[in-house]
Amino acid sequence: MTDLYDLHARLVARLDTTEAIRAAFADHPRHRYVPDLIWPDANGLPLRRTADPERWVSCVYAFAPVTTQANDGGSGPVNTPSSSSSHPQVMADMIRAARVGPGDRVLEIGTGTGWNAAILSSLVGPTGSVTSVEIDPDVAAHARGRLDATGVRVVHDAETPEGGYDALIATCAVSRVPEEWIESVPVGAPIVVPWAPSSEHESTPVAALRVRDDGSACGAFVRDAVFMHDRTQRVSESPFPGIGAEPEYQRCLPATSDALIDDRLLTRLMLMLPGVRPGVGARPFEGDIGRIVHLGTADASWAYVWPDGTVTGGGERDLFGELAAAYDALTEAGRPPLEAFSLEVDPKNGVRRVRAPDLGVWEHR
Repeated sequence: MTDLYDLHARLVARLDTTEAIRAAFADHPRHRYVPDLIWPDANGLPLRRTADPERWVSCVYAFAPVTTQANDGGSGPVNTPSSSSSHPQVMADMIRAARVGPGDRVLEIGTGTGWNAAILSSLVGPTGSVTSVEIDPDVAAHARGRLDATGVRVVHDAETPEGGYDALIATCAVSRVPEEWIESVPVGAPIVVPWAPSSEHESTPVAALRVRDDGSACGAFVRDAVFMHDRTQRVSESPFPGIGAEPEYQRCLPATSDALIDDRLLTRLMLMLPGVRPGVGARPFEGDIGRIVHLGTADASWAYVWPDGTVTGGGERDLFGELAAAYDALTEAGRPPLEAFSLEVDPKNGVRRVRAPDLGVWEHR
């Protein structure tokens, strides 16, 4: 019989983090929080624990995210993940970036399974508090049941206590950091949030922002990640770029699609290309199926980077030229890591600005 607590101990041992965070994870075995119904393949069929207990356990204790809801709890022709138990290492990195410690009052946006909130409760201890906001009533009800003994409050809307929260951690991605989030923490306090220019972007790197006295917030990106987007900021998904369009040009990039993907350059290029949605797809290529990098814009301009470095595309914007310029600049600067990029947001003035030393400043409108 599988020893769930042994599996959890092995998961905790794999974390690259502080001893305090590792101990907090150890307090809360993951299987106590993940619901019985999960989606092993995020876009595939669900799995109920009673139907295949061993497979359920193997999914829960994989060092990976677990999809725990699809289609906002409804049904559809394709299962689109809408809630999950995040990757353990991503959770640990975000908690570390928030510098959560004993006595802190923490606001979490996106309760999900409740596992992250439970870990936070161990870190803040009896003199601190964790308030977690969950928009989905079914997800919230499940989490409340699992968090009963932790003291975590799961709410639909959070009131800001006097003096504000000491830290805010969002477990959903946003394109616009809400003004009320910034107002809920004092100057200098951290807001750790996955961010992307729009909900159509696949990559959602995590930024560790600090609130400034003018009501803005800024800080460096701390890691790459892929989070589900805040439901209140979703936009209708655009069609896959270039479908049915004849290429208007064919050029060559000094990098293949596989290199852009495997060298983890797409997130940095996304930050350097305002108004462009990069993504990864598959297309027939030389008698097989090849990975491509696709780029799209709101005005239907498009480009594909193919496995041999060929770029085809069309539309009003010269996406090849923009991509090539960004790639060359990144390469000439020695390919600085994601952590060299920072995000500045000012909700009152609509500012969403990305900076990277020796590379540039990009305004995301």
